[in-house]
Amino acid sequence: MNLREGSIGVEDLVLLEPLEEESMLKNLQLRYENKEIYTYIGNVLVSVNPYQQLPIYGPEFITKYQECTFYELKPHIYALANMAYQSLKFRDRDQCILITGESGAGKTEASKLVMSYVAAVCGKGEQVNSVKEQLLQSNPVLEAFGNAKTIRNNNSSRFGKYMDIEFDFKGSPLGGVITNYLLEKSRVVKQLKGERNFHIFYQLLAGADAQLLKALKLERDTSGYAYLNREVSRVDGMDDASNFKSVQSAMTVIGFSEEEIRWVLEVTALVLKLGNVELSDEFQANGISASGISDGRGVLEIGEMMGLDSKELERALCSRTMATAKEKVVTALNVVQAQYARDALAKNIYSRLFNWIVNRINESIKVGIGEKKKVMGVLDIYGFEILEDNSFEQFVINYCNEKLQQVFIELTLKEEQEEYKKEGIPWKKVDYFDNGIICNLIEHNQRGILAMLDEECLRPGVVSDSTFLAKLNQLFSKHGYYESKVTQNAQRQYDHTMGLSCFRICHYAGKVTYNVNSFIDKNNDLLFRDLSQAMWKAKHPLLRSLFPEGDPKQASLKRPPTAGAQFKSSVAILMKNLYSKNPNYIRCIKPNEHQQRGQFSWELVATQARYLGLLENVRVRRAGYAFRQGYRPFLERYRLLSRSTWPRWNGGDREGVEKILGELSTCTSEEMTFGKTKIFIKSPKTLFYLEEQRRLRIQQLATLIQKIYRGWRCRTHYQQMRKSQILISSWFRGTMQKKRYGKIKASALLIQAFVRGWKARKDYRKYFRSGAALTLSSFIYKSLAQKFLLGLKNNLPSTSILDKKWPAAPYKCFTTANQELQRLYHQWKCKKFRDQLSPKQVEVLREKLCASELFKGKKAAYPPSVPIPFHGDYIGLRGNPKLQKLTSGEEGPVLMAETVRKVNRGNGKTSSRILLLTKGHVILTDTKKSQAKTVIGLESVAGVSVTSFKDGLFGLHLSEISSVGSKGDFLLVSEHVVELLTKMYRAVLDTTQRQLPVTVAEQFSVRFKESNVTVKVIQGPTGNGNGKLSCKKKGSHSLEVTV
Repeated sequence: MNLREGSIGVEDLVLLEPLEEESMLKNLQLRYENKEIYTYIGNVLVSVNPYQQLPIYGPEFITKYQECTFYELKPHIYALANMAYQSLKFRDRDQCILITGESGAGKTEASKLVMSYVAAVCGKGEQVNSVKEQLLQSNPVLEAFGNAKTIRNNNSSRFGKYMDIEFDFKGSPLGGVITNYLLEKSRVVKQLKGERNFHIFYQLLAGADAQLLKALKLERDTSGYAYLNREVSRVDGMDDASNFKSVQSAMTVIGFSEEEIRWVLEVTALVLKLGNVELSDEFQANGISASGISDGRGVLEIGEMMGLDSKELERALCSRTMATAKEKVVTALNVVQAQYARDALAKNIYSRLFNWIVNRINESIKVGIGEKKKVMGVLDIYGFEILEDNSFEQFVINYCNEKLQQVFIELTLKEEQEEYKKEGIPWKKVDYFDNGIICNLIEHNQRGILAMLDEECLRPGVVSDSTFLAKLNQLFSKHGYYESKVTQNAQRQYDHTMGLSCFRICHYAGKVTYNVNSFIDKNNDLLFRDLSQAMWKAKHPLLRSLFPEGDPKQASLKRPPTAGAQFKSSVAILMKNLYSKNPNYIRCIKPNEHQQRGQFSWELVATQARYLGLLENVRVRRAGYAFRQGYRPFLERYRLLSRSTWPRWNGGDREGVEKILGELSTCTSEEMTFGKTKIFIKSPKTLFYLEEQRRLRIQQLATLIQKIYRGWRCRTHYQQMRKSQILISSWFRGTMQKKRYGKIKASALLIQAFVRGWKARKDYRKYFRSGAALTLSSFIYKSLAQKFLLGLKNNLPSTSILDKKWPAAPYKCFTTANQELQRLYHQWKCKKFRDQLSPKQVEVLREKLCASELFKGKKAAYPPSVPIPFHGDYIGLRGNPKLQKLTSGEEGPVLMAETVRKVNRGNGKTSSRILLLTKGHVILTDTKKSQAKTVIGLESVAGVSVTSFKDGLFGLHLSEISSVGSKGDFLLVSEHVVELLTKMYRAVLDTTQRQLPVTVAEQFSVRFKESNVTVKVIQGPTGNGNGKLSCKKKGSHSLEVTV
């Protein structure tokens, strides 16, 4: 690969000169500082984490890299993903992409970019898009439940993930399978300083709405939970609330039902609440130390949410049942033991929940058994970890990274050299470090550290972490990659950093000191049978399914496999899977320890470059060949480049390959070597030249096929067209002659008609007067107008103003005049009708008009009131002299008198009142005593509020400055609300010369003394709004009225 103009540094380290560690690091630093984070080592991609978003991703870049070969553009993760996908699609080779590096080096983001690229370039269609969306949406779900903030990384994967994406023969995704490895479940109960628990706990508390939190019996404040680090509750650049919505949406896309999502959140809440179960010291009657629950509220809430018997759960947390073949012995647990049991239960619940989520995702994306498929695996697993205090989790994580380094060594370095030797090709040996001895130290079946740990866990007698360390010191006292305080003392070495309870392993990434405290417990990973049985008895479907061993029918005294043995078995399966596929490597590098953009720590990057073996990899690539392939597939792919081998070749495969390359001038002997079974090509440039020539040759062959096909098609088409043309021509000529004859005949007749007309006009011109046409047209128009007006006179409609009939105009020229006459006639009828009305009738119509302006189209009670006259007196005021005394004669007659119901301000109950409306006041009296209880001047009425239903409820708003208004507004119910409010509106207008505001709404505010009360009106079960009215107080500031 030649250097492109304008490239920064060397894009492929194979071309680096001089080949030294210093020059390699300088090149990486130069490219990193110029935001070029990707560099090649042959077909291996080195990625340096930029700790920022760069504008080098998206559909535009995907299209660009999809259309180019590996070395045509700048180094990019899209180029490696495209090479793997194209090899899978066109060469039928299963692929795996191994993403390795330290924690915080960007492995998770790299796996997302690979998956997004493959999803973008593969096939399309409704089913394919659904599968792609499910595969992509699995990431946010697994990140929420499996990632956490650590000291080194804000989004660190605390589990290993290997995803097999399965494709059909066309390269379209069919589904996939996700395998998870060793979730760091100890994080559930304890986190280091500056770290957080798993993201889902914070997302749930920040993003769940109040109703969901209440259902889960949780509070939003993270400081109220013992399992959450109170010092670190938020992460810069991470929105927990929006991420929670994204997780819920992703689970729905994957195929989780609403019920399953609720189950998952309930179990997650259960883990949080278990941490708040406080245990205290108690003593039995015989003086033996025991434990109990300090506050039973937490256990009761767990029992209610999970369908558990709280007493049963408390017994399981505070005691243990030891079963033998003959009897069962119940032993009380002290506080320390009970706390251990509680934490073990929380860790087991969360770990099993995570496994259930992975299995549930696999159910949604799995592929049918009978379908033939190709596979691309993507490995995103925790990076190498060296912490201040390294425990069992770091030990197994680093063991897994040792195995991955072994895969890289064997497939990239060791097998490279062995293949050249096997093919009989001269090879200059490249020295490399083989970490097989370290892997053997850890995983040997009889004498490995994991084997010793399992043996110590199973051994009867007193077993502790100290006895385990003593056994390691005895067994590996002379091992070159094992150290401890005992072995150092034996060799008379002094190291103050080595503790008495520690041992050290010289990993490929450097020396790591492990503290053996809790190794035995974490490897046993025991959960008391009492707790399993208690969880199995829960009525919660998901929680019950997580503990199948709790079923008494399936109870077994057989000891479950240890955590170390399970992980070792999982790693062995993973290694076998990786060995069966073609590997593609992404080596991720962390540029600094502070997650700062633009900072490049020389020492840190140098350390990572050494244990990643980058320099050895460059040496192998420069000394070896970039491409190799068997003679048969090479011949099948490129035989069309030679006339000797195309279209068929009868000789041997190697001879055919030699023929092809011999006829190509660019392929010199320095660029290639012939092995026993394969052809080896040194430079990728030569391979790209072959691919380009093949592409051009395919275009030539396609053009030749198209030319022959088009010639045959054109000849056939020409013969058909010639026959058709002869037939069409004969019919066409006959038809044209017929049309021509018809036109000539029509033209002759037209000429004859014109000539005869001209002669007739010439002979009789003397008989015509000048202006005769105008006189005739004027006479005709006047005759038509006279006829129209006389006819309209005889057919006039009735004089009723409701009769809108009108005769239509006989001619279009009279349409405008007809409309104007209709308008004038209607106005005349209206005037005649008004002249006949008495002053009282005029007043009634004005009131109806006012009611229409106030309520038409706004209140449902208005239409029924239109045909009913306004009476005004509904209580027989003339026959009741006591009520007549309440109104002064100076104010004139009573405009409205009726019985209304007043809504009590305190309890919402109603009581009957008589309402009298005069031109100056509104008077409310008691129905029994006929005494004025309230007199309201119309100038004090500030407004009226009514509903849009058929009910008679209205609020009478009074101004605060008035004496009556200081007590608050009135809430009244009238059976003639339309008439009452219309008369009140007109009275206020006449008295105060202002318009009374009338508000129509289902919810309005009234003032009761010094506080405002919101009145909300709803329809009752009948739905017509005119049923029985009932009022119900909703707190001190709300009143609900059902009508």
